[in-house]
Amino acid sequence: MRPGRRTFPLLAAALGLALALPALAQDIQERTIRFGHLNNADHPVSLGTKRFAELVAAKSGGKLKVQEFPSSTLGNELQQQSALQGGIQEMSAPATTSLAGIVKEFGLVDFPFAVATFAQADALLDGPLGQALIAKLPEKGLVALGYWDLGFRNVTNSKRPITRGEDLDGLKIRVIPNPVFLDTFKAFKANPVPMPFGELYGALESKAVDGQENPFSVILSNKFFEVQKYVSATNHVYAANILLVSKRFWDKLSPAEQKILNDAANETRPYQRQVSRAAAQKAVDELKAKGMQYNELAPAELAKMRATARSVTDRFITTYDPAVAKLYTDELARIQK
Repeated sequence: MRPGRRTFPLLAAALGLALALPALAQDIQERTIRFGHLNNADHPVSLGTKRFAELVAAKSGGKLKVQEFPSSTLGNELQQQSALQGGIQEMSAPATTSLAGIVKEFGLVDFPFAVATFAQADALLDGPLGQALIAKLPEKGLVALGYWDLGFRNVTNSKRPITRGEDLDGLKIRVIPNPVFLDTFKAFKANPVPMPFGELYGALESKAVDGQENPFSVILSNKFFEVQKYVSATNHVYAANILLVSKRFWDKLSPAEQKILNDAANETRPYQRQVSRAAAQKAVDELKAKGMQYNELAPAELAKMRATARSVTDRFITTYDPAVAKLYTDELARIQK
């Protein structure tokens, strides 16, 4: 073989690579991604959104721009969910609770006292159960890129500290419009009041409700200390946010663009969880400094509350897809070992 022929495959490969590069660049278009959420700009969900935006910009050479809309500026959770389904809004990061209306099995994540640690929560959501729930979303017009941390939910109120389940008796507590939350607080003889988050501060201020339940960082960020006296570490439900994309928007993206969003989401997740959990620890001290009376519950009292709530979970689990319900039970057994 003559020397010239030996180099031909190399030249052909180089030419092919040169032709492929413009094609790769064309796979990433100039796009603005409107990303809405309910939390204020100092909240860990906002910090996660900012990190995600930075990574998307870096990975796309600045072509994909994530524009954050915090503080419910694009509407409440259900309004933003509808906007995503209709292709009017590109992304959001709501609490998983808001999805129970369209995928009933997301209610499993809201079961009270199901997990006791962050490690258990992450194992449940990042494992087969979390993925099974995510797989149900595309037919509802949504694509999920994983779960973020919101934290364990805790009760605040203006009447008294909650040191045992009986202390909830008669209190008007705002809850997420979700059947599991409603029945859980009814089991403790409270009066649960479903209400959009955006209306909550005004309802607490006017005494339309006595209290509410949210993670510590949400309580601090939304200044509920101005209208609530007591904060009690009930840790009754672990709450997660879910990173959602409009399926109508997702389907317009090239595989390269979809990979950028997926990779950015995967890289953002551990950071967001870390800052969220650090913020929760710090928030307790700040809430006390703002004048709230903080208390923890004795393990024996939490065990009694867990027993009271079991009637709710036993009843609800029979109403879900049996395969998903079994997966949930099996996964809880696995992560609690």
